Amino acid sequence: MTENPPAAEPTSEALRARINTAQPHTARIWNYWLGGKDNYEVDRAAGDQIRRLHPGIGEYARADRLFLGRAVRHLVAEEGIRQFLDIGTGLPTADNTHEVAQRLAPDARIVYVDNDPLVLAHARALLTSTDEGRTDYLDEDLRNADAILRHAAKTLDLTRPVGLILLGVVIFIGDDEDPYGLVRRLTDALPAGSHLVLSHTVTSPSMPDVDEAVKFWNEHGTPKLTQRTPEAVTRFFDGLELLEPGVVSCSRWRPEHGDGTEPEEVAMFGGVARKA
Repeated sequence: MTENPPAAEPTSEALRARINTAQPHTARIWNYWLGGKDNYEVDRAAGDQIRRLHPGIGEYARADRLFLGRAVRHLVAEEGIRQFLDIGTGLPTADNTHEVAQRLAPDARIVYVDNDPLVLAHARALLTSTDEGRTDYLDEDLRNADAILRHAAKTLDLTRPVGLILLGVVIFIGDDEDPYGLVRRLTDALPAGSHLVLSHTVTSPSMPDVDEAVKFWNEHGTPKLTQRTPEAVTRFFDGLELLEPGVVSCSRWRPEHGDGTEPEEVAMFGGVARKA
């Protein structure tokens, strides 16, 4: 159920004009690495080149997606969260936020936000809510926090705890755009008991090939990325209560069904924190 109807199909001319098929785009490459079909030859070529520079890059996409599932399940089952604001949604794939949440809590409500026209064109797949719950989609930029919050309030009760999800999206906010203040603006608007789930590509001396892959991307793709150290990523959680094990490789955040060995580290770090 939604108050914001999905894009009509076939894709409207205005929407089609916003989709640049001549330049690789991060959401479409991410979709390619996850085994999806919503990408173009230019995205596959760039994705393959990045994978040659850093062979493990495809594992980041999978680790980030699995991290989303574990985090959402924890928030629903252990923290009682029934509302989610997922900004930087990306192209629909398996186990979207509403699917994970509504399996455990059919009455869960989710608002998705993205500014990629291809995601908007496929928004119908993000609006398949249970009868008891509700989903909505907003075509908006993370930088426009006030507009996002106004729209989210049509579907979510912002006086009750919300799970704010920012997976792989703050990397597109440059240091000159006050990324920490932007995240704080969103968390400040949410009540106590809300949680922030955030992931971010990191730069580290132990993974120099990651830097080469990002350099290639920023020369050829869109939007541009800003890498940050694990310590800089941790700053996004300032003022919140970080849940164990803190900000770590997404593959190592509460892994499930393991054999006791530590999963291989990926350069996508994430964490979950509670607002007191």
